[in-house]
Amino acid sequence: MKTVLITGCSSGYGLETARHFLAQGWNVVASMRTPRPDLLPPSERLRMVPLDVTKPGSIAAALEASGPIDVLVNNAGIGLMGAFEATPMATVREVFETNVFGVMAMTQAVLPLFRARRSGVIVNVTSSATLAPMPLVAVYTASKVAIEGFTESLRFELESFDLKVKLVEPGYCPGTRFTSNGGPRMEGLFPEPYAPFAQHIFASLGQPTAVTRESDVAEAVWRAANDTSGTLRFPAGPDAVALALARSA
Repeated sequence: MKTVLITGCSSGYGLETARHFLAQGWNVVASMRTPRPDLLPPSERLRMVPLDVTKPGSIAAALEASGPIDVLVNNAGIGLMGAFEATPMATVREVFETNVFGVMAMTQAVLPLFRARRSGVIVNVTSSATLAPMPLVAVYTASKVAIEGFTESLRFELESFDLKVKLVEPGYCPGTRFTSNGGPRMEGLFPEPYAPFAQHIFASLGQPTAVTRESDVAEAVWRAANDTSGTLRFPAGPDAVALALARSA
């Protein structure tokens, strides 16, 4: 029976992915900064561990508590929406600390374990914003593009050890409460000169023609974790699939 460690399981994609892998009979290590046992049904195949991907000590403790794993899903992330001009550099660094350096730190921590037994899969969750960048999410998009480049390069380093690294690219998912995920970081990020433009963007997001569900992402992560081909990218959701097809045309 295989084991998956998923970061960022307190809500959204991470929580749904944990449910999906449990339903498929896997052992699941669901990690989050503050574990909440009420989020998932009790199971002898489920373990919840505290994990802050920005803290090396927390990463080491979580991996020790998890035991051997077969798949790492780097899902934990921070959403941010606002005008770049108004975004403090401290906020930019905070987003990158989780979305980029947290992913790299988790990956670096598991690689020796995977390499020693020449088996393991790393799935990095990014965004369809890497396929078709949107306005007012420049910092968030930059962090996800960084992970795409990191993953593309890393896959070549890992080939000789029979290790795989994959990308899952979710589309726009209203259920994840992307804007509220930014929390206090987003205060003051829509100054008056940008207000009309921001209102237009918010109106367009309120009437999407196709959206991604959390279950779409969970299924894409599942496919990526079990893929034996050379496929790197797994768009998740009808809008992400459409963007990927348009980009490859």
